[in-house]
Amino acid sequence: MNRFFISFLGCSLIILLYACNGDSVVPKPPTYLRMDLPDHTYRTVSDACPYELKLAEIYNYKPCSFEQSNFCVQHIDLGPLNGSLFLYYIDIPSKDSLPEIINYANDKVDEHKIKADKIDFKQIINPKNNVYGTFFELKGNVATNFQFYLTDSVKHFLRGEILLNCRPNYDSLRPSLEYLKVDLMEMVNNFQWKNRKK
Repeated sequence: MNRFFISFLGCSLIILLYACNGDSVVPKPPTYLRMDLPDHTYRTVSDACPYELKLAEIYNYKPCSFEQSNFCVQHIDLGPLNGSLFLYYIDIPSKDSLPEIINYANDKVDEHKIKADKIDFKQIINPKNNVYGTFFELKGNVATNFQFYLTDSVKHFLRGEILLNCRPNYDSLRPSLEYLKVDLMEMVNNFQWKNRKK
């Protein structure tokens, strides 16, 4: 019995010493595929909707998919980023209705508060082009990481949102989102209305 116990203790000690020798295997954190995206280059695009966009060359511009006299919807394919930018334009019916329309745009952002770790926002104020609005960045595993709205406060209102065609995983998407944010900021900062009042 003692011999068995001494043998067991000796084996346990050898295993313990082997495990503590500093050569133990440490699991590595998960990694994600690196995307090689091109340098940022832009072109101005325009169609029947009453605005012009400065859009990145790698994105596929499509004409308005739904258009009426006071409303249009546009879908822009984000190419290698595997997603879409949806733009919803409406003529402001009256100046009194603008707060209600802005509240609707803010409510669309608030729908993602439960999943978002943080929501950053940036005010867009461009008196030269008569463009005002807010750009929202939703951080975390959310369905949409970017939303924005732009208006001239009198006639035009545009709301945009990004939807990516993948499971929301903020850590793996971060490089693509950082690349996309540069293009979106270029677009909203250079946005212009057609036939805008001087």
